[in-house]
This record gives sequence, C-alpha cells and structure tokens, in this order.
Amino acid sequence: MQQLSIIKVGGKVVETPESLQQLLNDFVALPGLKVLVHGGGRSATKVAEQLGIETKMVEGRRITDMETLKVVTMVYAGLVNKNIVASLQAKGANAIGLTGADLNLIKAIKRPVKNIDYGYVGDVESVQVEELMELLNKKVVPVIAPLTHDGLGNMLNTNADTMASALAGALAKHYRVNLVYCFEKRGVLSNPNDDDALIDKLSHPLFKQYQQSGVIAEGMIPKLDNGFNALNKGVEKVIITNTEGLKQGFNAGTVLVL
Repeated sequence: MQQLSIIKVGGKVVETPESLQQLLNDFVALPGLKVLVHGGGRSATKVAEQLGIETKMVEGRRITDMETLKVVTMVYAGLVNKNIVASLQAKGANAIGLTGADLNLIKAIKRPVKNIDYGYVGDVESVQVEELMELLNKKVVPVIAPLTHDGLGNMLNTNADTMASALAGALAKHYRVNLVYCFEKRGVLSNPNDDDALIDKLSHPLFKQYQQSGVIAEGMIPKLDNGFNALNKGVEKVIITNTEGLKQGFNAGTVLVL
C-alpha cells in the first residue's frame, strides 16, 4: 500500500503569509502522495466585517446564517483555496482546489437544531474517494476547502478538522495514511500558557482525563475527537504539531495512540 499524508492546516498558520509559505514549502517537500485540507476562519470573519455582516460564535463554532454562508463560500473556496493552489503551482506541485461538493467528495446533512441553531452547518454523512484517488494516482495534489454539500444543491459550512478526519478514514482503506493537524502550537500542551509543556503521546483515556480537569478545552476538543475517530477507522498515524514539526517529518508534536 502506498503512503498518503493528509495535512490539515488552520489557525494563524493559514492566515499569515510568511507562515503559510513556510508550511507550503515543508508540505511540498513531504515524500509521496499528499492532500491539504485548510481552514480560514479569521479571513472569513475579516471579510464579513468589511461587508457589515456580524460574526456569531458559540463555543468557538461559527453560526452560519445565509449571509455568512455566502461569505465562507467566497472566502474558503475562493480567496484562501485559490491562493494556496497558486502558491503550490509556483513551488512545482500540480494542485487542484476542491470543496466537498466537487466530485461529490463529501456529502453532509444540515446540523439538526438542538440547544443551538448553527444554521447552514453540515455534519458529514458520506465520503466518495474514487475520483480523488484517480487524481492522487496522477500525482495531483488536492487542496480541500471546509465546505460540503447536501446533495440538494446547497453548500454547507463544515469543520475542517472533521473533513480531514473523514477523508483520512475513507482513504485508509486504500493507502497507509498519516493525518497531521498543523496549527500554531507545538502540539497538545498540559499547560496552554507554556509552549514547552508538550504532551508527546496522548491516549484516549488520558485525553478524557485532561478534558474533565479543563487542561484540554475549547477548539482542541473537536480536533482530538476527530483525531481519535481517524485512528479508529484505520488511519496509521495521527499527529498534532506546528510547521516546525511538519519539517521533521512525522516525529514531532503530539502523537495520538489508541
């Protein structure tokens, strides 16, 4: 089985031109087949503000009404995605920008309203990777924006960590998959204010322990839930690290273990 690296990049890394270029240099240098999944929340918030559209967040998650959906579709699938694709072409990687709607890659259902109405937010329902694999086998580099579709003609805003995990799980049947969540910190920290307090190996029980004590909180929780989901679906390795860790191959940051 061939090796495949799925790198999910988000946070300040994707929003700062210097750190993004550094990440893309390291990404291009990775051996073998690869996929890049990106976020772009800060850019979406900035554009929404310029258009006079208020951004509403609940527990770090964006409430996506119809106007916000238009903004995130423009920013994620357009501005952020195509800038990354153009940068990769300049670095010699033949990239293609996709959303979950392209190639019917990721279909989702609109999140049901429970305590909170998240609006046009999609929960992943199915992943079709056959056409994606054809691209990979031609050495094309897919760059995937955090948007899905519902099969009825509607786009949905979907968490990029979840999309990376769902893709990794589906592709693990065909490749030996490494999934890397790359953001501004060195990995998962036992003290969020101390960059040296790195947890180098994290099991699921230890994660739950840290979560209950409040050491691991907010946006890190869905990231880790998605990481452990990927391991359960046969993904070979899941790592949480920064651009520096990516440069060191898959030997830095926090490694998740079942």
